[in-house]
Amino acid sequence: MGASVSSAEALGEIEAPIFQTAAFGYASAEEMADVFAGRAPGHVYTRLSNPTTLALERRLTAAEDGIGALATASGMAAIAATTLGLLRPGDEIVAAKGIFGGAVSFFRNVLGRLNIRAVFVDGADTALVEASVTVRTRAIFVETIGNPGMDVPDLPALGRLARARNIPLIVDSTLTTPELVRPGEHGAALVVHSTSKFINGHGTAIGGAVIDTGRFDWSRGPFEDVAAIARRAGAHAFLAHLRLVIARDLGGCPAPQSSFLMLQGLDTLSLRLKVHCENALALARALTDDPRVAAVGYPGLASSPHFERAQRLFGGRAGAVLTLRLGSLARAFAFINALRSARRVANLGETHTLVIHPASTIFREYQPEDRLSLGVSDDLVRVSVGLEPFPVILADFQQALASAEKE
Repeated sequence: MGASVSSAEALGEIEAPIFQTAAFGYASAEEMADVFAGRAPGHVYTRLSNPTTLALERRLTAAEDGIGALATASGMAAIAATTLGLLRPGDEIVAAKGIFGGAVSFFRNVLGRLNIRAVFVDGADTALVEASVTVRTRAIFVETIGNPGMDVPDLPALGRLARARNIPLIVDSTLTTPELVRPGEHGAALVVHSTSKFINGHGTAIGGAVIDTGRFDWSRGPFEDVAAIARRAGAHAFLAHLRLVIARDLGGCPAPQSSFLMLQGLDTLSLRLKVHCENALALARALTDDPRVAAVGYPGLASSPHFERAQRLFGGRAGAVLTLRLGSLARAFAFINALRSARRVANLGETHTLVIHPASTIFREYQPEDRLSLGVSDDLVRVSVGLEPFPVILADFQQALASAEKE
């Protein structure tokens, strides 16, 4: 760090300070040139790096048992930087369907404009994923738990497949966080997060991150620009490529205040996620037995086709998000409108219970048959189960279901 930049350690803070500054001063032109050239450590401009954000990146790296991380302005910024850092026109990426609508839109609309083809398949069917990999495939992308598909891919099998084909497995672990699973332990090369969700936990900031797990040899992969960097940066080649080229030029950096709020969230993540998961399982079980609910999607239910895999991968827990099918669009809307304590919010992973109707919001741009292929029906409601006392959550859902019965 430059001579004119204060050091947190010198002041004895027990929490990372917020370096709310756009740029950092240096004592000489030579010192600044050395930092820009990588000959000396330091921060020059917050779009490139910031001490508060660096503290977050180090915490996320340790949480995922990785070799390094890059924090971004949002989860979508993390996905954009990662894929744009890997793919070129003519390349393909095999992606699980039933994932977050924003990711589907990005793969189709943004990558599609660059002549990069996304092939959507059932991510929980490893044989189908393997059959979809071609000589043009440069990456496989899945979520630990599909949002809102509620499917669970076989991460170890996909890790072996990716390794055999010498391509990186990218895993979005937003719904599970490192508290439930570390995808790198199952062969993932890169892990992405929307830190806006459970990591932040309170709905107070937007952020994202990509963590390199160190499981992919960038010097031998099919990415010539990254392989060239590997000759001097070694295992950190892709992160160097992201930070010094892709993220730098895209400009999707997090605000220092946001990085601070993510650090605060990480301090309580373990405690919060425990209660989130307990409440979600209890609610899923209760609603499974309710005749007013046509179907409950939750991998923690023994009736789920993904139950055994979820138990094995996530240590007996299955996250805090579930879906309900209520029989019709009208009943879904009536149910959502009747909720009193749960909130109608386009987010998940907050302390409060949140609900959304995916077909009319996140997936509204798709035709009905297209939505169905992605696992989104008109009667589907997504629920992010919060930290309220479970009896309060259950009573709210029961009275809302009773109201919806009138439709």
